[in-house]
Amino acid sequence: MEEKVSKYQAPALEKGLDILEYLSQKATPLSQTEIANGINKNPNEIYRMLVCLEERGYLVREEHSAKYMLSLKLYNLSHRHSPVDEIRRASQHPMHNLAAKLKQSCHLGVLYNDQLMVIFQAKSPSPIALSIEEGSLFPLLLTASGRVLLAFLEETERLNILNRIPLYKSYSARKQKAFLQELEEVQQKGVYLGTSDLSRGVTDIVMPIGNMETGVFASLAVSILTTEYDEHFTSEEIIEEVQACTQHILNRLGF
Repeated sequence: MEEKVSKYQAPALEKGLDILEYLSQKATPLSQTEIANGINKNPNEIYRMLVCLEERGYLVREEHSAKYMLSLKLYNLSHRHSPVDEIRRASQHPMHNLAAKLKQSCHLGVLYNDQLMVIFQAKSPSPIALSIEEGSLFPLLLTASGRVLLAFLEETERLNILNRIPLYKSYSARKQKAFLQELEEVQQKGVYLGTSDLSRGVTDIVMPIGNMETGVFASLAVSILTTEYDEHFTSEEIIEEVQACTQHILNRLGF
């Protein structure tokens, strides 16, 4: 890794990024000297970077002190595309490859209004295949993908969502405890494997896209429909392929 960094160094770009990152951490405008001290550079080293960033609209200068601060340009750039659009775009190629290899359909799910929303599916090339339409909504508690997404939420947020769901509130205290224990097990294992509660003859293998450090953006599910066209992969082999696919998607998202 160190060799790659030294081989592809771009000092001017690095200085510009250092400036943007440092100013993003500060609540008040800073002078050229203050910025230079903050990123361990000589003030003369960053002069051209500051001029360039100001001309491109990334920095503005306070009227009275002439100190630098971030403009809203970075904010506007980051909000031109929704996070869902970015996840879908990053997932399409890896998921099509996964479906082609396993001969099984797979779909991408996110949380939406306390439900599971399917935002993308890659259909199996097999003549007999399971199809889950994009935009479909499903109960979180009754879907493997929903359970995976719940499992990787911060505990307070998870309980807030569950307490808004009538089905969960209808459970006995014992059943609620068992459900929460199931979510903990999913979090520890990092994968859900089980028969579908909504479709007969279907086994779901679901993994989160992301982790507790990066955050979980979505769930990736392979819905295994048993037919004569199966490639007869073992569960372990499918889990390995799904894991590789989720990592590929994360890489395409910049993680």
